[in-house]
Amino acid sequence: MNLYQAFYERFAPYPDRTALRMPETDSSMTYGELHARSGQYATLLASSGLQAGDRVAVQVDKSGEALALYLGVLRAGGTYLPMNTAYTPDELAYFVENAEPAVVVCADKQKAVFEAIRERTGIRQRIFTLNTDGQGTLNTQANDHSSDFVTVERDDDDLAAILYTSGTTGRPKGAMISHNNLLNNGLTLLDYWGWKEGDVLLHMLPIFHVHGLFVACSCALLNASEMIFYSKFDATEALKSLPEATVMMGVPTFYTRLLAEPEFTQEKAENVRLFISGSAPLLEETFAEFEQRTGKAILERYGMTETGMNTSNPLNGQRIAGTVGFPLPGTEVRIMDENDQPCDTDGVGSLQVKGPNVFQGYWRMPEKTAEEFTDDGFFVTGDLGTINAAGYVSIVGRSKDLIISGGYNIYPKEIEMVLNELPGVLESAVFAFVHPDFGEGVAAAIVADGSANTITAESLASVCREHLAGFKVPRRILFLDELPRNTMGKVQKNVLRDQYGQKEL
Repeated sequence: MNLYQAFYERFAPYPDRTALRMPETDSSMTYGELHARSGQYATLLASSGLQAGDRVAVQVDKSGEALALYLGVLRAGGTYLPMNTAYTPDELAYFVENAEPAVVVCADKQKAVFEAIRERTGIRQRIFTLNTDGQGTLNTQANDHSSDFVTVERDDDDLAAILYTSGTTGRPKGAMISHNNLLNNGLTLLDYWGWKEGDVLLHMLPIFHVHGLFVACSCALLNASEMIFYSKFDATEALKSLPEATVMMGVPTFYTRLLAEPEFTQEKAENVRLFISGSAPLLEETFAEFEQRTGKAILERYGMTETGMNTSNPLNGQRIAGTVGFPLPGTEVRIMDENDQPCDTDGVGSLQVKGPNVFQGYWRMPEKTAEEFTDDGFFVTGDLGTINAAGYVSIVGRSKDLIISGGYNIYPKEIEMVLNELPGVLESAVFAFVHPDFGEGVAAAIVADGSANTITAESLASVCREHLAGFKVPRRILFLDELPRNTMGKVQKNVLRDQYGQKEL
């Protein structure tokens, strides 16, 4: 069925229950109001010519209206394409050209950017605006449309969303995610994490990301739970809201920042039954310090854009620091060696997954899709992992040099493509360094060709900011005479990480 219909069947009995409480604007939205608003958006989209399967590209700040828009796109049978608000015009142009959306929704300040892209590409789409305060042409026009809308029927494998994830080739890939992928994963997590009547979710994650939209929101909607809905993480605000919440989801940075607050005590965390961490590795010292401070063990899980959630530490049972728990029900996880044979217990190898949570493939990239799946249907995640004798999965490395900074995936090749085009740069290598707040930061080793006397770390970072989202811009830039290479001539990024990847240089 259409994913929205599954949500609606769960919360329809509670139209007067608060769905979103938004302390920053001192406002709220009930489930009845959320349903009605999504109906107005669906009616507006359908009247604008949106057909089932058409893409709706959305680059807006987080708000209650933005969540209602997502639900409206689902109801209208569209395919939702969320985009990070930090993306640059160059990045946005690629997404528009590749996905060819029928509708674009953006903030007023971004409208000229999308109009310029439309003129340059010749790809025609309706452009609506939606701002943080909920105002804009989308809002204004939706007010004139009926909230009565019959949700468009969709099949299990029809696309609910496309999420772009950068690749080792430097060109982002659109992961095609179906209605069934999201519904199955949401229902599995609802049961595995023990969601129950009265649960309240503290939601401080972005909603252009799997974690915030497809994990956090899906669980709350399927449980008809209230969300305390903030635009972003703020430790002071979190301390105010924690006593009213029973579940919190976050990236490791959220927890390190809470631990830095003297007011974060066992009493503050007492009402929260479940703290969940994901999107980046949780340091064992953070796990231990949090448990010592609050008496509660953080539940770490493992997922990715293409698969949703794959594994989780148990709700009831030992949560072990440094592991991501067990495969979720219905999901198969295996560790394979370089000869495509199963690894022995504790052996390190390629982590592969299979299940109804796994995506449908990459948008308009059939060859890339085929490369990423084995003949027997397992998705090759690119992560290196182990499974111990008790069945706990651990992620020990990333074979694709992925950097995860503050929960965001960053692929070095995309940054290297920008750096290598700059005057004075002979070659570059981008790698991770240990960041005390974000877990990992972006570092770049540069070999200059001597043609530009004015090349500096500041000038390189400045140019990167023009072409890349801010979270991808190198925070540490080194100038080397040459890059370390193996006997085959391949750059050894592990050597760079070992020599220059520590917190302090």
